[in-house]
Amino acid sequence: MREWTREERYRYLKDPQELQELYSRIAASPYRQTFHNQAVTGLMNDPNGFVWHDNRWHLFYQWCPWGAVHGLKHWYHIVSKDLVTWKNLGVCLLPDQADGYDNKGVYSGSAMPIDDKIYLYYTGNHRDADWTRHAYTCLARLGNDGWPEKYPLPLFGSHPGYTEHQRDPKIMKVPDQDKYYMVIGAQTLDKRGCVLVYSSDELQHGWMFAGELKVPGFENFGDMWECPSIEHIGGHDVLLLCPQHISLPGRGGTQNHNGYILGTMDWDSLTFTPDGNFHVLDFGFDSYAAACANNIEDEDKAILIAWMGLPDVSYPTDEEDWAGCLTLPRELTVRGRRLIQQPLPVLKKLRNEKIIVQDGVNALPKASELELDCRPGFLRMNIFAREDGTGGIVISYDHDKKEITVDRSGMEQHFNLSEGDMRTRQLEHGLSHLRIFVDSSSVEIFVNDGDAVFTSRVFPTEEEHYFIIKGDTFNRLWTLKAAVKDTFLV
Repeated sequence: MREWTREERYRYLKDPQELQELYSRIAASPYRQTFHNQAVTGLMNDPNGFVWHDNRWHLFYQWCPWGAVHGLKHWYHIVSKDLVTWKNLGVCLLPDQADGYDNKGVYSGSAMPIDDKIYLYYTGNHRDADWTRHAYTCLARLGNDGWPEKYPLPLFGSHPGYTEHQRDPKIMKVPDQDKYYMVIGAQTLDKRGCVLVYSSDELQHGWMFAGELKVPGFENFGDMWECPSIEHIGGHDVLLLCPQHISLPGRGGTQNHNGYILGTMDWDSLTFTPDGNFHVLDFGFDSYAAACANNIEDEDKAILIAWMGLPDVSYPTDEEDWAGCLTLPRELTVRGRRLIQQPLPVLKKLRNEKIIVQDGVNALPKASELELDCRPGFLRMNIFAREDGTGGIVISYDHDKKEITVDRSGMEQHFNLSEGDMRTRQLEHGLSHLRIFVDSSSVEIFVNDGDAVFTSRVFPTEEEHYFIIKGDTFNRLWTLKAAVKDTFLV
């Protein structure tokens, strides 16, 4: 594995042509995705600034252009009219050089559209000459001409009662409130994860510290909370967060998680009262930093996109100097005491050729969707299997235990072994339906119309492009069209 120097990781991009050779080399990788967003070069991680504005969806993501390394972060801009096909618009926010408030990275944040502008709220990662970290919450304004204008001063700096780990501002307008709120992931001085709350009557100034969010029962839950958000879905308040450096049952060696708590939010007392436990958003191996679109008018649902990756791990494409992609957009609703994640109905537009699924081993198209109606009883499915039907990722259902298991240990390429190779989910009502999206280097498995989702990166060899299903199922298979114009635009 390559060792990056600090100078290499935090090198400023001066000319897009510096990346042309890297892009040409990466474009030849067999693991480049067909219908998932991915970086033109280097590393992609958190989705940022997800909004509907000017008759299209805007989405930004964290981007380090030089390679598969967390270094000098930018915001890269992509747009879509339907959340299916996407277009690159190029880099939007670049770090300031010298002694600017974001001189070592434009970190994650959110957006709010007002009139003909989109206001972008982000964490400015500043480092002194001695490499001391300072976090600033910064603002930029993006006009319809696509040109961003940074405000010369940050909205505020880090709060002195907490460590400098204060980041990922989520801006929101709460119904029946005459002001805006912003929640920020943070860490207390005694290393406990928490959320800080700020408020203002105006988007562009006047932000004041309102206090620390109280979440009874979760005072010692990880040492840092990243990417917090409070959403209102179907009459329920939902606290989304990424607690770090904590072990959870059934999550293998994973220490960084993305999940949610259902409850009730009281903005007057800044108290989120839980109605149950913390639940992971995704039961797979690779999902983090989920972001919900900020101006959905339908109160019964939200739309979510996450980073298909994890902090502090590596992937086989690191050696090719690129890593990371985003999940498919998902519709969030509340069913019972859980969030339900379903593929957007419009994703059916991707379907191309319908293929008959034969008994025994079948070829697995590089970009495909597989749907199974499952009758009661045993199920075992190998995807990314070898030609004899062995190996690959095994999806199995134990009817007696009512458990579905995803096991990736049969793949030829093993990675992130410390995270574990198996994930299991209890299904209260048994298994009735699977919808599986396969791309060049990923698989997303939706169980029972959203009861559970398993998202994973996968890097098959040339021999691992088959599948076999054993069990009483009715199956449909489609090839999927390309949805991302992977053009070189910086």
